[in-house]
Amino acid sequence: MDLDTVKERAAPRAFSPKDDMPEEYRKAATRMIQFHANSEIMGGYLERPFIREAPSLERKLAFSAKVQDELGHGQLLYRAAESLGVKTRDQMLDELASGEGKFLNCFHYPLESWVETPMISFFVDGAAMRRQATLKSTSWEPYAHAMDKVCFEEGFHVKHGEDILRTLARGSKKEQEMLQDAFDKWWPRIIQFFGPTDDQSTHHDFASEVGLKQVSNDELRQSFLNTYIPKAEKYGLEIPETPRIRELDDGTYKVEEDDLDWEEFFQISKNEYEPGRGQIDARGAAQEATEWVREALNDFETNTGGRTQVAAD
Repeated sequence: MDLDTVKERAAPRAFSPKDDMPEEYRKAATRMIQFHANSEIMGGYLERPFIREAPSLERKLAFSAKVQDELGHGQLLYRAAESLGVKTRDQMLDELASGEGKFLNCFHYPLESWVETPMISFFVDGAAMRRQATLKSTSWEPYAHAMDKVCFEEGFHVKHGEDILRTLARGSKKEQEMLQDAFDKWWPRIIQFFGPTDDQSTHHDFASEVGLKQVSNDELRQSFLNTYIPKAEKYGLEIPETPRIRELDDGTYKVEEDDLDWEEFFQISKNEYEPGRGQIDARGAAQEATEWVREALNDFETNTGGRTQVAAD
């Protein structure tokens, strides 16, 4: 199938591994899905410490389930990317551990306290849901199928984050002040979640033409602001003065894009920013620490064909 034919036929779930897709499509889809998978893994690593640090058994159980979900989403998406035939799952995991693999800007920054957890579990996951819901209509069918499961579980994650936010917002004066401080710190990062503005986006036009993306970065950011600014205010959070947010005549909101630190964003996107390097190094250490497990499994597969003696009998 040539590229012009792909653009003509592009539609939700239009293409699958049985189709002979052009190299340009396969590489673009692999890049997009690998980025998504990396972000799921790194989001899970970001929240993993709060399995132990959460203030109650109920919260510990919820964070344990959430981290398990996020890592599972990553593995599911690596398989969807692998179906394009460009890279293997192992290659993509190795690239993530080495710092070659890219992931979302928000997951380069560490969570430094419990009061910051709803910034990810509510606001970032809420932003993710805006994007992921549109990807259920992506043109690569394995990716769309993966998003059916991911969106179902992410909906619970957002409710989990909102419950934490509600509890802190109704807590002591000190807790409310700490929550506002966390929001002030994370708000610009959250707005940048959707990536650069459409005029600066490198990959949007092609991804849109072949049906991989359904909605632009600016449209997603606009939709998020319209929904989540009222939610933030509902819980007593004040929208920071910077970046400036304007309320339009129709009741929608618009951010002054020039107020956002795009220089830092693009440094982060290249894995050149120090907090992000710490996250990547931690991932690399984990990959190295578990190498013996992969080697043992590979040896078992080679020597036995993956079958135990009991199974063979």
